[in-house]
Amino acid sequence: MRALIFLAALLCGLPSFAANRCDLSEPTRYADVGEVRLAYQSIGSERDPTLLLVMGLGGQLIHWPDEVVERLCQQGFRVVRFDNRDVGLSTWRRPAPSINLPYEVLRYRLGLSLGAPYHLRDMAGDALGLMDRLGVDNFHVLGASMGGMIAQHLADLAPQRVLSLTLVMTSSSAQGLPAPSDALVALLARREAVSREAALQQQADLLAALGSPTVHDDRALLLHQAEQAYDRAFNPEGVQRQLLAILAESSRVELLNRLKVPTLVVHGTADPLLPVMHGVHVAAHIKGAELKLIPGLAHRFQDAFKEPLLAAVLPHLAAHRGDLGLAHL
Repeated sequence: MRALIFLAALLCGLPSFAANRCDLSEPTRYADVGEVRLAYQSIGSERDPTLLLVMGLGGQLIHWPDEVVERLCQQGFRVVRFDNRDVGLSTWRRPAPSINLPYEVLRYRLGLSLGAPYHLRDMAGDALGLMDRLGVDNFHVLGASMGGMIAQHLADLAPQRVLSLTLVMTSSSAQGLPAPSDALVALLARREAVSREAALQQQADLLAALGSPTVHDDRALLLHQAEQAYDRAFNPEGVQRQLLAILAESSRVELLNRLKVPTLVVHGTADPLLPVMHGVHVAAHIKGAELKLIPGLAHRFQDAFKEPLLAAVLPHLAAHRGDLGLAHL
């Protein structure tokens, strides 16, 4: 009887316990990984399975919505989010090489080789090095957009260490897949703002263009989001270099074909940057991968789609966490 009472008390106390352990106010810390210093935040107990979040082009760790990070942590994961090199509070490449981005984009469209200061596989090495510095042997990976591309390399670099792979709104970079409009590419590459106000307006324009046509964006909210990112760190040249790393990448089909890690691919049917066939193509080339399409989802973590995204992702993570869900008790 005492055991039953204790178990009931324990179960009833789990929600508050999870809330206490998932402290989003954890400070930003730094780890030296090879030639770069990465800014990261670790949320949750170190005894729990680690879930590494890898952000997309120009995104900072703050672009993972806090409520999503908290929900992931409450499922019994130690959630690690970080700034990729060249954005946020991580190392910016110096001195910054001169980049003629329109010229490089033209070379990409003509199928010519591009010269990039670094590659996505280097960025995957950064992420793997972060796990080494944190003393994490095995971990789960969730990557979004460019972060999903980096995650593909990460699973290939360390197939024995990646327990599960979740790829959201990403691509295989194979030739022949639908391309975004010229107007959207121009917004993505536009970094010539002469003032803080101009930069905020540009970023708000880009966020609106990446949003779902089924959702009305509040311009004031978009500007607030742009302001938070700008005031934390603003490095337009770094975003251009990340974009070059994406454009310089050849098809990852052969890489995907050799992956054996449990994989979930999540994509939106209204993605304007990487149309839905990009996600379908990724899933088709990873053995055993599960594909979940979310109607109306575009290329942003908009509030209207946070619950559908979590509903897609959480069962996959729970199925492959590997500790029967008991590590956080």
